[in-house]
Amino acid sequence: MPGAFFMEAARDKQRQDYRNFERFGQRPQFFMAALGQVLSPLAGLSGRFEPALLDAAAQQQAEDEAQMEADYLALKPIEQAVLWRMLEQEARYRPYDAAALRFYREKTGHPVSVAQAQKALEALRQRTPALVWKSARGEYALQDAAMHRWHQSRVTTGQWPPQAQGD
Repeated sequence: MPGAFFMEAARDKQRQDYRNFERFGQRPQFFMAALGQVLSPLAGLSGRFEPALLDAAAQQQAEDEAQMEADYLALKPIEQAVLWRMLEQEARYRPYDAAALRFYREKTGHPVSVAQAQKALEALRQRTPALVWKSARGEYALQDAAMHRWHQSRVTTGQWPPQAQGD
């Protein structure tokens, strides 16, 4: 059935497009900008555009990760500990339970109260751009889901937590 072949080819193309979109951290603004650059007649592209799009995704990812590291290193120790806990716990994150407060204490080297953790979360929400989002139900999540990928990549390579140059 030729129709089935074309439908499967179309599904494969959709899956590839989504994987490319994921490489941009699922942020349409970056994906569309790169697509526009790659497809521009001024790009001087010869051949297929997919490799150029993948190169643009890799470059965007490298820039994003460098910015995430700089943002992390610019945080106060308690803010780093709160963000670290969020990255590790993902959807299971509970900011004020005993385990979280113990984690904050271990990472900062001093006891952390619920009020201090709240202040750190609020500081992460008020940053520009915000690192943390708070739902109407009071749950917290990372503003940029690509931070999870960055964190996991660094954990896997033994490079977590980020260290300032010279430390």
